[in-house]
Amino acid sequence: MAISENENPVIDPTQVITDFIGDSSGLEIKPSDSGSMTIHQQTDGKALQIQMVDVEEVLERHDSDGRLFLQVNFHSGKKILLTEKLVGFKPIATKGLDLKKLPKVVTTPDLVSVVEAIEESLNSNNPRFEEVEVLRRVFDSVLMGAQDVGFDLEAERAWLSCIASLRGKATA
Repeated sequence: MAISENENPVIDPTQVITDFIGDSSGLEIKPSDSGSMTIHQQTDGKALQIQMVDVEEVLERHDSDGRLFLQVNFHSGKKILLTEKLVGFKPIATKGLDLKKLPKVVTTPDLVSVVEAIEESLNSNNPRFEEVEVLRRVFDSVLMGAQDVGFDLEAERAWLSCIASLRGKATA
């Protein structure tokens, strides 16, 4: 039996996301009765809560290696990518940072990588404070992108204060 254009099956975004995460090796999902779900990343323990009424569509995509991932588009225009292990999102533009030099999609573990680069720069024999300042802006861009899509990263936000105080001590 053929299906006419008016009889396209309705795809439930909640079910698509749930099935994908159920097959993943690094994400876990906790559905809620309130129409939301929480996605946990095993890599860093971070969680993202999604209100399903905010989801416009869920698209299946493949990366350059042919691996499946989901693109979740929200009515607000925001989007996230669900991969086998992580949730990806766009970094946010910050003053003095050229977003063209950053990946189009970042993840919360990138915050740790940036902090490690800052520490390495500060602990070198000849710290380059211009480099530290650029890295601080990268950190802020990734952090704001994560918070913009719904990650709670208050602890990581405090890292910025520590970085600022380290820079102040290094220049004193």
